[in-house]
Amino acid sequence: MSDKRYTDALSYHADGRPGKIEVIPTKPYQTQRDLSLAYSPGVAEPCLRIAENPEDVYKYTAKGNLVAVITNGTAVLGLGDIGPEASKPVMEGKGLLFKIFADIDVFDIELNCKTVDEFVATVKAMEPTFGGVNLEDIKAPECFEIEQRLKKELKIPIMHDDQHGTAIISGAALLNATEIVGKRLSKIKLVINGAGASAISCGRLFVSLGVDVKNIVMLDSKGVINIDRDDLDENKAFFATNRKITTLEQSMKDADVFVGLSKANILSQAMIKSMAKNPIVFAMANPDPEIDYNLAIATRKDLIMATGRSDHPNQVNNVLGFPFIFRGALDVRATCINEEMKLAAVKAIAQLAHEPVLEMVNVAYNERNMSFGRNYIIPKPIDPRLIYKVAPAVAKAAVESGVAKCPITDWQAYENDLKRRLGIDDKFLSRIAIQARKSPKRVVFTEADNYKILKAAHIAIEDGTAIPILLGQRHRINQLIEENGLVFDSIQIIDPAEEHEERNRYGEKLYEMRQRKGMSLFDCKKVMVHRNYYGSMMVQCGDADAVISGLTKNYPSTIRPALQVMGTNHISKVVAGMYIMISKLGPLFFADTTVNINPTWEDLVSIALLTHDKVKKLQVNPVIAMLSYSNFGSSEGEEVDKIKKAVAFLHQNHPHICVDGDIQANYAINTVKRNEIFPFNKLENKQVNTFIFPNLSSGNICYKLMQEIGGFEAIGPVLMGLNKSVHILQLGSSVREIVNMVNIAVVDAHGNT
Repeated sequence: MSDKRYTDALSYHADGRPGKIEVIPTKPYQTQRDLSLAYSPGVAEPCLRIAENPEDVYKYTAKGNLVAVITNGTAVLGLGDIGPEASKPVMEGKGLLFKIFADIDVFDIELNCKTVDEFVATVKAMEPTFGGVNLEDIKAPECFEIEQRLKKELKIPIMHDDQHGTAIISGAALLNATEIVGKRLSKIKLVINGAGASAISCGRLFVSLGVDVKNIVMLDSKGVINIDRDDLDENKAFFATNRKITTLEQSMKDADVFVGLSKANILSQAMIKSMAKNPIVFAMANPDPEIDYNLAIATRKDLIMATGRSDHPNQVNNVLGFPFIFRGALDVRATCINEEMKLAAVKAIAQLAHEPVLEMVNVAYNERNMSFGRNYIIPKPIDPRLIYKVAPAVAKAAVESGVAKCPITDWQAYENDLKRRLGIDDKFLSRIAIQARKSPKRVVFTEADNYKILKAAHIAIEDGTAIPILLGQRHRINQLIEENGLVFDSIQIIDPAEEHEERNRYGEKLYEMRQRKGMSLFDCKKVMVHRNYYGSMMVQCGDADAVISGLTKNYPSTIRPALQVMGTNHISKVVAGMYIMISKLGPLFFADTTVNINPTWEDLVSIALLTHDKVKKLQVNPVIAMLSYSNFGSSEGEEVDKIKKAVAFLHQNHPHICVDGDIQANYAINTVKRNEIFPFNKLENKQVNTFIFPNLSSGNICYKLMQEIGGFEAIGPVLMGLNKSVHILQLGSSVREIVNMVNIAVVDAHGNT
């Protein structure tokens, strides 16, 4: 990791509130009555009920949705025994993943416990607090005994993810890979390089799936684990082979499958060439696999390859499993996570890969039509179906195996509830970044003599989402780069003041467009010294793909050049602005918040159509509410009349669009209340995610209140209606907000190039 990456990682964890997670109230607390119910004297009532019936702790407290992520820091990532304090950032990160993927709350707990007895006793004493325990980063062989003892002594779900997470995901991959090549699990010859907790668990799960243990060769740091060795514990002894081999090279001859859980670059091309027909290689060492992906696939055309990396097909990623396994276990109040539940997860993940890939996933990975096959043997981590495919499978296995204390009877209702949980965070920003990364575009930064802009450009290069072009005073840009230790291997810097030939060329082009709109040739050439004009002309002339501006300039002075240079697209004569608010309901889209002061009903139609198309392009299905102070004609006024006309026109001429109004904001958001009082509405049971405001004042006020008071993250304004990708930042945007806008601009440019 570069020095700058070190700095970024430290800043990420330290800036603002230190760490990555926090505890927030789930009940009202503003009034004296609220506080009296939350604590004294009201809290006594649930305490007494729980004292009478301890199972009521699940009814009156958060225990049922609370998982402890526990470690002693003895085997952290690739860092080794770094101690409990140093392991805390990793445990907080695991808590974050639990929350965003499965809406499970987490307390991370780092124990200063070295012995197995001390660790087990400490965790056992905490059982009343938690609904489940995720053990993490505990060294072998202690981790095996710790998990086994805790599973025997506690009556809540326990799982050591380092062991079972990789096993479950690689097990799903193995099922599908062997199916593709037409090999039976009971007949395959399998090599496992590595004999740590994860490797042992993988081997045991493979045996549960049908692999014959006699056909497995496992290697540790001393070589092949065979029956002649006298240094084996019971876990390694289980896999001891009677074959007279000692090296990895000997083990690989005629092998069907290689599973690597060891270290980088220990597998050679010659070893892969020696494998059987249609070999399967899971090189899962991180960050660098046992053999480079490109090197491996160049070795044999009949190879199926998987790694732990996200930049190659078939990523074996634990996040495909643990959030949803615990979700299913908690929801039926399972007393453990047993073998049946793990196998159910394996099969559910494997089966999902057989199903048609969602368009949003295809687009996010810049694929036209991913489908089950050699380069798609397991689902992608951002697939939103994981929660309602894997969690129910785990829950059903818990019920059928007799470990569920609260069996589910209405599985469809449970699936619907899981789908609603996706609104907590539907990975919208992650999808946009992945989509941008698959086809990065040239983005002009017109205010490159600003540190935030340079930092955002640096991140865009590191993330691979954009190819920045920096506009500004060359000496000032270079000075800022040097002062802040930013390293650009290569980047285009343009100072318009130096570009006499290009200024003349762009000026002449602009004159062709504006000569009958009040601009002389002299005017057109003169304005090219201004970066917003110069950057816009770069895009208009095909020398760049998108423009980002507005960090230090007011909105009118930034949008005017774009309007004069770009013009509107062929679909609409209206330009509008949209803000994306990242909320617990998922992304919410607000328009028009920045351009049209008092739109006509025809303008509202155009704004609705522009917004619909833009939201669809961002891989979200728009459900549109046309907002007002009135509910379906409950009040009169000019504003209500224009909304009625716009909605009527949309219903008649664009019946495929889910839109209705006039409607007040609270009824638009509250689906139950809306359908109860206005059952005739055309929004049905869908959650509204797109809001069209009747005028600029209401839209602008609303998004700013939500941003400042509600703490919602705002992305925008996203300009709509121009024939090129131009986007304007809020004054004083943060680096993160700029990066998000860059990704939006790149995705927007995909349709223009």
